[in-house]
Amino acid sequence: MIHLTRSFVRRWLERLLHVHDTPKRTAAAFTLGVFVGFSPFLGLHTVIAITLCFIFNLNRVAALLGVYSNVPWIIAGYYAFTTMLGAEVTHAELPPDFRERLVGLLNLSLWGGDFWQQLERLLEPLLVPYLVGSFIGCTIIAAAAYPAALAFVTRRRADHHFGSTPPNPEPPVS
Repeated sequence: MIHLTRSFVRRWLERLLHVHDTPKRTAAAFTLGVFVGFSPFLGLHTVIAITLCFIFNLNRVAALLGVYSNVPWIIAGYYAFTTMLGAEVTHAELPPDFRERLVGLLNLSLWGGDFWQQLERLLEPLLVPYLVGSFIGCTIIAAAAYPAALAFVTRRRADHHFGSTPPNPEPPVS
């Protein structure tokens, strides 16, 4: 009975995770995850990627690996850089008193409603540059991720298949 349950769970997981996808589909799932992971939709990356994987029937694990390639120690720098890029593209400018307002904001309590209202007013001019820059950034990174992921998956599958069968089995000694 336990063997039947394990077999059922294994088949169900293989279908759910698409572990037997072609290298191109696995690379596409990873690339989708990278695109979503570097997109401007902070906090929704995982939900968006999983939803798109179900819609397009892609490998969920590969997509999540792509989403989580936007690691915490680069996220602030990435979004700052892409927002500056977006500001250049959209010709947006910061208000002249931006720095003073930011310093003043840091003196307020996070728990007060005044902090959040002032933060919204302070960041409002950066919304369009943030969206434009993040979409440019995630498109460039995803375009680079696909050939890298395809090469990696193809190489790993070739190594795995090569190592799974002995090259020249020796005949039994009589």
